[in-house]
Amino acid sequence: MEANLKAFERVLNIMDDLRNKCPWDKKQTIESLRILTIEETYELADAITKKDMTSLKEELGDLLLHIVFYSKIASETGDFTIANVMDDLCEKLIERHPHIYGDVVVENEEQVKQNWEQIKQKKTNRSLLAGVPVSLPALVKAYRMQEKAKQVGFEWENKHQVWEKVEEELNEFKEEAFASEIHHEHLEKEFGDLLFSLVNLSRYLNIDPEAALEKTNLKFYNRFNLMEKMASDQEKKLHEMKLEEMDVLWNKTKKQVP
Repeated sequence: MEANLKAFERVLNIMDDLRNKCPWDKKQTIESLRILTIEETYELADAITKKDMTSLKEELGDLLLHIVFYSKIASETGDFTIANVMDDLCEKLIERHPHIYGDVVVENEEQVKQNWEQIKQKKTNRSLLAGVPVSLPALVKAYRMQEKAKQVGFEWENKHQVWEKVEEELNEFKEEAFASEIHHEHLEKEFGDLLFSLVNLSRYLNIDPEAALEKTNLKFYNRFNLMEKMASDQEKKLHEMKLEEMDVLWNKTKKQVP
């Protein structure tokens, strides 16, 4: 614990030095850091997806720097300090874990999440879904909204019902996609409904849809790069090849990139 405290104190001292002496750090505001923080968060997500623990450690450090940076700026304007941030966090964690710091009894993680949302709702008159950030990627937002709705019992009883909903949405999308006259707005709506139902199914199967799609993206990226290399080895460019030729190469990549 002492080593952790010393390391954190060192970070705070370095932040003070940078804010006082570095031209770039002096210039930064909460607004100017926002886009950089988003970028750092995605870099952290990349490290997690790749299971790269060395990069994970580095990206966590970068994100910690941003937390310290925001707090430093806020302390200069008299709004709050890093100590306030951590104290508020501690109070929130204690309040929302009454099964640890109180006399509430829970049997599983679902009851923990239900208690969390109920305690959170007591402190605000906002909609249950208002806590889902507007700027979240749509796939993640769908997952989080469904998770929150579940906490008040707005949920299918079993995965078979969810699968029936997926089939229903798929059929409705298919009807629009192959209609004699396509209405793009209707087609887009049905496609969105289909995606939403698939996200719901992923929750029942304990699959993170964002992570699953990103792994597929990475697989496609690696296979396509390998296919380009295979074509180059044959002294060809992909745009010069027929689809049948590319398909042969693509099938070969599947053996090297499963």
